[in-house]
Amino acid sequence: MQPTCLETTDIFRGAFLLASGGDLTAIRIRNNGKRIATFLIAGQDLDRLDRDYRAGRARVNPIQLRESLNHLRDAMFEKLRERDPASPKGYAVASPATRERYAGTRGRARNDRQREDRGHQARR
Repeated sequence: MQPTCLETTDIFRGAFLLASGGDLTAIRIRNNGKRIATFLIAGQDLDRLDRDYRAGRARVNPIQLRESLNHLRDAMFEKLRERDPASPKGYAVASPATRERYAGTRGRARNDRQREDRGHQARR
């Protein structure tokens, strides 16, 4: 039987296919206002596995599914970091002004983790 290739944006579907014997061949990142990852998976009998998944008849070892899901997430985030590296402080947002707004929406000061008086955390 000849191996087939399947393309999906559903990370759970991709993890199921990997746990069922598929191989991750590539991850493509598309950006049209929102970043979308597409997983390309190759392997034997992917069409049948995909039909079973969509019909709700899929059976998989839960530990393998978890490991496959973690593998896809790691690979996807690695690809995203290659494309758009985060700022030196580890923020995932673009500019200092955006960082200030983001910290404000969380109900805390920008430098909350750097405060010397952390008594407010102990009183919770």
